[in-house]
Amino acid sequence: MTETPWYLDGRLHYGVGIEDTFIPQEAVGHRKLDEYELTQHYARWESDLELVAESGAEFLRWGVPWYLVEPRPGEFDWSWTDQVVSKMRALGLRCVVDLMHYGTPLWLENAFLNSSYPERVASYARAVAERYGEVWTDYTPLNEPFVNAEWTGQNALWPPYLHGQDGFVRIMMQLARGMVRTQQEISTVLPEATFVHVDAGFLYEGETSPLPRSLMELRRTLALDLITGRVDADHAILPYLTEHGVTASDLEWFRANAVTPDVIGVNYYPRFSNGRVEDGAFTPVRSDAWGLRRLVEMYSERYGLPMVITETSLVGTPAEKIEWLRDSAAELHALRAEGHPIGGFTWFPFFTLVDWLYRFDQKRPDEWFMEFGIVDLVRRADQGLERVPNEAFEVFQRLAAEGRGQ
Repeated sequence: MTETPWYLDGRLHYGVGIEDTFIPQEAVGHRKLDEYELTQHYARWESDLELVAESGAEFLRWGVPWYLVEPRPGEFDWSWTDQVVSKMRALGLRCVVDLMHYGTPLWLENAFLNSSYPERVASYARAVAERYGEVWTDYTPLNEPFVNAEWTGQNALWPPYLHGQDGFVRIMMQLARGMVRTQQEISTVLPEATFVHVDAGFLYEGETSPLPRSLMELRRTLALDLITGRVDADHAILPYLTEHGVTASDLEWFRANAVTPDVIGVNYYPRFSNGRVEDGAFTPVRSDAWGLRRLVEMYSERYGLPMVITETSLVGTPAEKIEWLRDSAAELHALRAEGHPIGGFTWFPFFTLVDWLYRFDQKRPDEWFMEFGIVDLVRRADQGLERVPNEAFEVFQRLAAEGRGQ
């Protein structure tokens, strides 16, 4: 008898995530951005995992630093990840593995634009699954493809530093090919693996410029439409793709190699996921559960697949975080009662992160601390970052316990 997947067992599972952006490439005015290094997770990983378990979380979104695990093409160093995986097993933590959270290894010339990127990332993903498949069964091939294509292909902020819509499309096509090949390769060695596709849930209000709102909304789901083979001659985004160099044979490849995620991961931040776009600048305009409901309804109607809220949190006081924990949980319970298959809720990030803008100046990491977490980072005299749970930690514990008792 086939076991019911965890995300379909009728419960709302509570999880957390540790911010895992890795942009190791340096340039003039652009310093290395490694969130594990900046938050001292490499040194404190064991106590961090113990704190995750103490929170009551049943699962953890956690990423592999590809650039360190594969320091040279085809050569792997598992010395650190072996320890982490062993600890996760001992704690009984399910890991939803972030295989690609933005950055590529230093040796991959031109990063995502490299012609071998789709096969390189798939080969690395297969190696991870081969080594850890007995413990890690849940995989995200690539986190937030839309945001990735914006920062690397449209806004020239991360390698390979492309500009404009042509750059956005070129990078998105590479990312999507890599996602398909990653799922295919992992499935070869782990046929029962669960694939969690994670999308950034931006919502747009009013008219947008320079791109019209209708196109902005189509771009938001472009990666998922590509990998599932939905982009055909009748798709509304086809003229945009064709204008920027996508050929019929490109799209035929995706239709011939279509893959379907098991779960759609929806990322929603109440203070910056909804907004207006004017002259390319995004201005947040809402801060409530309306957007969370809207995204769940949209993805449910479009794809009809199980969902997990893979990221949500806010920068604010503990009282504000507690309010959002309760409001978002209540909204998810209401949506579940209406028939939407939502199997999980993830507070992400678990503790303080360093704002990505740290990469572009010389200020100390502390000056870029963003207090999203239910655990704060506090710099001590010895320069260590102490983990200090705030009041929202206990509320999360109670909600997680209620989830386990459903």
